[in-house]
Amino acid sequence: MIYQGSRERVEKGKIDWMTVGFYLLFVVLGWLNIYAASFDLENATGLFDISGRAGMQLVWMGSSLLLAFALMKIDVRFYETYAFLFYLAGIALLLITLVMAKEINGSRSWLIIGPLRLQPAEFMKFLIALMLAKVFNTYGFRLMERRNLILVSAIILLPVILVIAQSETGTALVYLSLILVLYREGLPGSFLFAGMAAIIYFVLGIKFSDKMVGVISLGEFMTILLIIIFSALMIRNYLKRSKPFRTMLLIAAAIFLVAYILSFMGVTINWGVTALAALTASALYLIYLFFRYRQKNYLLILLFMAGSFLFLESVEYVFDDLLQPHQQMRIKVTLGMEQDLSGAGYHVGQSKIAIGSGGLTGKGFLNGTQTKLKYVPEQDTDFIFCTIGEEHGFIGSAIILLLYLVFILRLLHLAERQTTIFGRVYGYAVMSIFFFHLVINVGMVIGIMPVIGIPLPFFSYGGSSLWGFTILLFILLRIDKSRSRL
Repeated sequence: MIYQGSRERVEKGKIDWMTVGFYLLFVVLGWLNIYAASFDLENATGLFDISGRAGMQLVWMGSSLLLAFALMKIDVRFYETYAFLFYLAGIALLLITLVMAKEINGSRSWLIIGPLRLQPAEFMKFLIALMLAKVFNTYGFRLMERRNLILVSAIILLPVILVIAQSETGTALVYLSLILVLYREGLPGSFLFAGMAAIIYFVLGIKFSDKMVGVISLGEFMTILLIIIFSALMIRNYLKRSKPFRTMLLIAAAIFLVAYILSFMGVTINWGVTALAALTASALYLIYLFFRYRQKNYLLILLFMAGSFLFLESVEYVFDDLLQPHQQMRIKVTLGMEQDLSGAGYHVGQSKIAIGSGGLTGKGFLNGTQTKLKYVPEQDTDFIFCTIGEEHGFIGSAIILLLYLVFILRLLHLAERQTTIFGRVYGYAVMSIFFFHLVINVGMVIGIMPVIGIPLPFFSYGGSSLWGFTILLFILLRIDKSRSRL
């Protein structure tokens, strides 16, 4: 009887039609822009001609709607019950892809089955999300217990490693966006702070690696100063102690001041050594604070300082020896270190021209010259946003971005209103993935992010991405529909 009553409440649950409306709107707008981006002036095909990209996308759209309908009919408990098996199947599929897939555009990420081409990494997004939701929903689960933290990290990092091995760095980075879910479920903000600091260190270490300041590069010099400042700020923000915060900064400043005065007295100063001395003095001061107050947080800050310095020293090795030449060039182009308008910077250069030429209101549907003359590579997949910018201008682009913003805020609302940890965690995973895709895709098209090749949700051409996003979204809608029972 209890189960029957639950079934009745499930059937009475309401679908979030606002989110469904966004989905349908994005899919249709994406279809029209794919037609515009792939339109051939000499051999024009119709919107419904499956020999063209738009016609084929229509096939994927139809199959996606059937998939969405099927997902909404599945009992919500099915997703949680079999999440672990689905995750294992996804890992196995990634391994098969790594071994059997042919190399296409420098990556081994596509399984070709007759006329069908599938990218398993796209489907891994919702599988990781389901697995995380299942683990977090375990009775008595606490994220910050060492065992649990290792487990959750492994769930995310294992697919990351396999996808990087396929040379699909962009998709691997999408998986890492799930750290936002961990933050919502209790991960301290210090972890996010450390991640942001690592990005800053990497950028500074690479961008200013050619200029030397004594025995270290300018990038290392600037980063060491930041490490000292960040460590001092952690004392003030996490330990709520203002005096040690000020003292650490004064110690570092005093070392630089003495060196500056000595330089006026004719002493040759190696400013790189001076920076290292300031860092060492700051570390010794943290050790002193630990022994004086017997608080382990001082050791944690010392660990952050040491880890930051070791990370800084590894940046050059990672960049020169682990990244592929084309990945190095993309980063250099993004950071303004190289132009390379005929090579790695060609995509972004042409994309900027296309978007800029659209002006305020755009050139009109099918009137974009940059896209029609095929100046922009991958213009109906990763660079679809430049078609929007050229044909619909700043106003059209702003409207699309505003629609995406409302859509993502709606996903956040859906996640927060869930009545179970399973639903909330899955909802935040969905929101994080869509948010990351939007920011990175638009960012790389306008030249403020490296070109890492990830699609714009529902707009970029491709069956795997459309299916993947559809499954990701409609599982959430199914969970939301049943939240009264759960």
